[in-house]
Amino acid sequence: MILVSPERIASVMSLDTAPHSFAELDELVSHGLPKDALRSSVERFFSSAEDRKKLIYRIIPEATYKRRKVNLNPDESEKTERLARIFATAQYVWDSEDDARVFMNTPHPMLKGSTPLDVSMTELGARRVEELLWKLFYGISA
Repeated sequence: MILVSPERIASVMSLDTAPHSFAELDELVSHGLPKDALRSSVERFFSSAEDRKKLIYRIIPEATYKRRKVNLNPDESEKTERLARIFATAQYVWDSEDDARVFMNTPHPMLKGSTPLDVSMTELGARRVEELLWKLFYGISA
């Protein structure tokens, strides 16, 4: 059973063509997501333009981001998909985009006082955040 579908993840990235399977999503990522997918994902995390720029440049150095014309490379696409997946999961768990945003930007004791967004910058960190979200969703003691 998939609770956070590829379509939901694609929605966070505002992809024109939504994948209907994780295999399709993986193929999109490996070929390079549109540059706008990163911008759309980052907009979910912050309302401030300055904060959005800081996050984009944490994922892709500023000069590289500015040189990108249309598509991200596969590594940048993986990072973009990871952020979208984490946000889609938080949105599913909290059933609210605003509550998901607050959760992602608030330090959490189960993450040693780091924000879920900061922890999600690595794949293993993202898995920790997903595990925490599912524990919260199912009411399991974290």
